[in-house]
Amino acid sequence: MAAPMKTPGVYIVEKSAFPNSVVEVATAVPAFIGYTQRADNKGKSLINKPWKISSMAEYHNYFGQGSKPVFAIKEAGDDDEADFTQLVGDGDDAEMKEYVIEQTAGKYLLYNSMKLFFSNGGGPCYIVSVGTYGKEDQSIDAAKLTAGIETLIKEQEPTMVVVPDICRLAERADAIAVQQASLLHCGDKMKNRVSILDVYDGYRDRKDPAGDPIDNFRNELGTNNLDFGMAYYPWVNTSIVQDNEIDYRNFDPECLPVLKSIIATDMRLSPADKQSDKEKVMQAQIDSLDKMKSDDWVTGDGDADTEKAEAPVKMRLLQSSLKQNSAAFKIIMDEAKNKLNLLPPGAAMAGIFTRVDNSSGVWKAPANVSLNAVVSPAVSISHDDQQDLNVTPQGKSINAIRSFIGEGTLVWGARTLDGNSLDWRYIQVRRTMIMLEESIRLAAKAYVFDNNEANTWITIKSMIRNFLTGIWKRGGLAGTSPDDAFSVMVGLGETMTAEDILEGILRVTVHVALIRPAEFIEITFQQQMQKS
Repeated sequence: MAAPMKTPGVYIVEKSAFPNSVVEVATAVPAFIGYTQRADNKGKSLINKPWKISSMAEYHNYFGQGSKPVFAIKEAGDDDEADFTQLVGDGDDAEMKEYVIEQTAGKYLLYNSMKLFFSNGGGPCYIVSVGTYGKEDQSIDAAKLTAGIETLIKEQEPTMVVVPDICRLAERADAIAVQQASLLHCGDKMKNRVSILDVYDGYRDRKDPAGDPIDNFRNELGTNNLDFGMAYYPWVNTSIVQDNEIDYRNFDPECLPVLKSIIATDMRLSPADKQSDKEKVMQAQIDSLDKMKSDDWVTGDGDADTEKAEAPVKMRLLQSSLKQNSAAFKIIMDEAKNKLNLLPPGAAMAGIFTRVDNSSGVWKAPANVSLNAVVSPAVSISHDDQQDLNVTPQGKSINAIRSFIGEGTLVWGARTLDGNSLDWRYIQVRRTMIMLEESIRLAAKAYVFDNNEANTWITIKSMIRNFLTGIWKRGGLAGTSPDDAFSVMVGLGETMTAEDILEGILRVTVHVALIRPAEFIEITFQQQMQKS
């Protein structure tokens, strides 16, 4: 409004020529929930406090390292699937012994999942630590994971929710309950984010005697807020954990006699009184495994500080020598490493969402892209196997992760769990709509309590049209012209009645033509008559 003119002179009046602009909100900011080694910011606790980071270095700074995995090796029982077999004895007395390698502690998945996330293009994200590992390994609590999801209610920025530690819950029913809480949070309470779900026991084949993990997931998940969730199967074998990150000290000291027996049998050592000099050296290496009970290698025979300083070198040399001299020991260590590298794919998908959004836009389907730091899917899926995953009468589509010759491991699906919905069948449609809604909603807040009349209506309409025109130019909306791609309606007699104005309601209707993926490509061939 111009200043009151009471004194003769020249008065300058500035008028805004353009409406406010709509700023596109971030689309790839996942929130990870789980257990960490610690959670503090210079002495201030970060437990159950969403904390934003942008790299693994920042994760280490605030949340520490991963938990120390502990393994046990034992003879396989009748119902156990052997991880390692060994021929014991000679001649007619020879027999095959089967052993099982199982992880008994340090089962938390968040740390390695974060490494997988950043390996696949991940960027800024939130971490919600619901607890620490503690001195003794503790069980994962479903109630704590659910409470961690609830802490995100006050955070507007996250656009994805990922809870890797769900897969380590003791009961499948608890895992489903947390996943339902995640869908409720995303689709009912916030409506501005999606939940990336991992299939419990997703490393198992669908014909596994323990049950079909996909059928269990579909039957128990329910039907609420499915368009705000997406699931991927199977788990993936990764290269996140390297050889130097695990050694013989990761085995429970109680299984030491079994481990030493396996190595001695593999080396085919003679009785103690008949051993050659080379065999005596090998025997000394086996006996050195007793040191695995101590992390500092201090024996008390010499200077403690010197021994402690030299311990890491001695441990690496022993580990390397045992691998060279015993194929069995190397196989056991590789099997333990492979178990750590078997991870649910949710974190990798969060990274792929980020990578695709940054390179092509949220309207590009996060599919037909390769997974980094992934060796292979845990279960091989064929074309026929995927039919039930992708299209099912119940509508709960599961996106497949498949291996293709010459191409590697690819994401081969782009559907939400609401696979029967024509509106929300595809991930990119759901996520693009969330981006448009949030961007326009935040921009429209500037006009709350403005006059509910034509000038305000025109300003809001122009603001939204300018924003959608920009999205259309970038390829985010379908149509050969802006009028084909979207329409914005607002005003008395168009979207509002006189009663709406009296009640202080300003209604805006936005129609958008969202882009859907070419999920099925049909190429028709037909013979024609020879023309020359």
